[in-house]
Amino acid sequence: MFGKQQPSPFRCQLNVNQLHFFSSFDAPDPSRRLLGDRFGGEDGALRDQFDKASSIRIEGQTLRTCALPESSNKVQVIMKTTGRPLQATADIWQGPDYTPVEVKIYLEDGSLRPFNAIFETPGSDNAIAIRNTGQVEFPLDACIKPEDSKVTSFVSNVQDLAEKKSFGERRVQGGAVKTFKLEPEVNSVQIMLESDTYADKLMATIELLQGPNNKKQQIDIYGSDGKKRPFYAILDTPGTGNVVRIINTATVEFPLIAVVEPYTKGKVSNFGDMEGSSSGGMTWK
Repeated sequence: MFGKQQPSPFRCQLNVNQLHFFSSFDAPDPSRRLLGDRFGGEDGALRDQFDKASSIRIEGQTLRTCALPESSNKVQVIMKTTGRPLQATADIWQGPDYTPVEVKIYLEDGSLRPFNAIFETPGSDNAIAIRNTGQVEFPLDACIKPEDSKVTSFVSNVQDLAEKKSFGERRVQGGAVKTFKLEPEVNSVQIMLESDTYADKLMATIELLQGPNNKKQQIDIYGSDGKKRPFYAILDTPGTGNVVRIINTATVEFPLIAVVEPYTKGKVSNFGDMEGSSSGGMTWK
């Protein structure tokens, strides 16, 4: 997982605010889009944005890479399936043989709970590499979007939430586990993980559980400098009985800062499903 990067035949091109994955023999199908209704609340604030973003089908056991513009210090990454499990990695490459961020993703249902995260990409020569590590029968759809005012506002809001918490509430010691039980009306949460100090590595696992050890989603994160490159994510939490578990997998000398707060809320029907939604933090428009 931490080996030297291998050349890939896949490239991408930047067109205004959209990044398009393609290869010399497989141009992307413009009819494929990632829908983002659930992220936008009642007004579907993110729907138009995601409908306009080009997506690419990544077959099982396939790698796709895309160079990022130097003007973008952050990038939003979204991955989903048509209801099947999703297993993938999303890495940030910088230069020919440096991988400052490595993320491993497992989703039980990539349609009900898509992967939606923001990566910090400071400096130049950044690229993102997405590999579908699942079986050939389980393709995924992925799209990325470089930094804009909405992404910047979301990150600023999560950082403000972190500042309002005490140091003890935010800190997770190396080897420790911290759990966050979610209220039934919460249908998505916003998460930030970062190192306690600069130059400290970030090694953590985020788990979404529904019932005793019933794992719906798992994200394993490695960052060479978790203060310079924090990790941000939005997790969909449909239904009731959801718990977010943060595990600091580093040794005791590498504590991390964790923030888990509601992102959107809705009311619970008789069947435990969410009906409607309202802003539970930052609303993207």
